[in-house]
Amino acid sequence: MVDYQGKKFVVVENSENGEVSTETVFHYFQDGDVISGTYEGGEIERGTLIGVVNRDGSLDFRYNHVSIHKKIRSGTCHSTPENLPNGKLRMHEKWQWNGLERDSGTSIVEEI
Repeated sequence: MVDYQGKKFVVVENSENGEVSTETVFHYFQDGDVISGTYEGGEIERGTLIGVVNRDGSLDFRYNHVSIHKKIRSGTCHSTPENLPNGKLRMHEKWQWNGLERDSGTSIVEEI
């Protein structure tokens, strides 16, 4: 199982309909197979996530945030790890907004 405890990630790529950017930093915490985290930066004033670490190291989680424009958003995400040659992780994410629009997209975050 991948150990996510204390890891920090930054966005390197995101769909146009996403709100996180290269200025957004994610901080992950892990307790057994439960993942949680916080994120902020760019258009995101404050965000949280909570979910599970699957046996293959992938993550399934729900996220919630408040934008700098005071808009509250939430959604779900499946994130698959890739081990980079430098020993860091790259996460390939497929996400979907909750709410009326139900738009979906993809993003890539990398460990810093």
